[in-house]
Amino acid sequence: MNNQIFLALAAFAFVSSITPGPNNLMLMASGTNFGFRRTIPHMLGVAIGFTLMIVLVGAGLREIFVLFPMAAIVLKWGSIAYLVYLAIKVATAAPPPESVDVETSRPLTFLQAALFQWINPKAWTMALTACSAYVGQDHPVRNLMIVALVFGAINLPSVSSWAYLGVQMRRFLGDPLKLRLFNVAAALVLLGSLYPVIFDRA
Repeated sequence: MNNQIFLALAAFAFVSSITPGPNNLMLMASGTNFGFRRTIPHMLGVAIGFTLMIVLVGAGLREIFVLFPMAAIVLKWGSIAYLVYLAIKVATAAPPPESVDVETSRPLTFLQAALFQWINPKAWTMALTACSAYVGQDHPVRNLMIVALVFGAINLPSVSSWAYLGVQMRRFLGDPLKLRLFNVAAALVLLGSLYPVIFDRA
């Protein structure tokens, strides 16, 4: 992998990681509702889970969709259904700031966030594009490891910035009603992110 391709890979990793998507919107909501520290397992689950996803997709998992086209359809609609469920959870969370530590209100765990990558339409698009565009036929194993490491290094600070943004927004959302309105708005934006998936405009 030459320098030009490496720089292009880094740029793609940054732009795709920092732009809005299900992961970042959920992290922003988590930072707002639970604070930065309690959202750290969620952030690590996203970054490490997605890095592992790139390795497995690049190692041949994408061929499943070539051999079994129905698997892609099942994944698509299963992902949509789960994201709708998550949007409802975000919209109805709205714990007041003084009660975020109650047992009934919890952010996503590391494992939940890592597993979520496998039904996240944006994550699939990013992984498939990265492996198709930057792994290549020459030295595929080495290039795949480079792609995975670049995404791992860039993804974590990128997604963390969304959680931090949520924490900063919390200063203006001390009123439970404002927090409720924020969560409903975040859920609607999350649902809006499904538009290109449903209508195949990704």
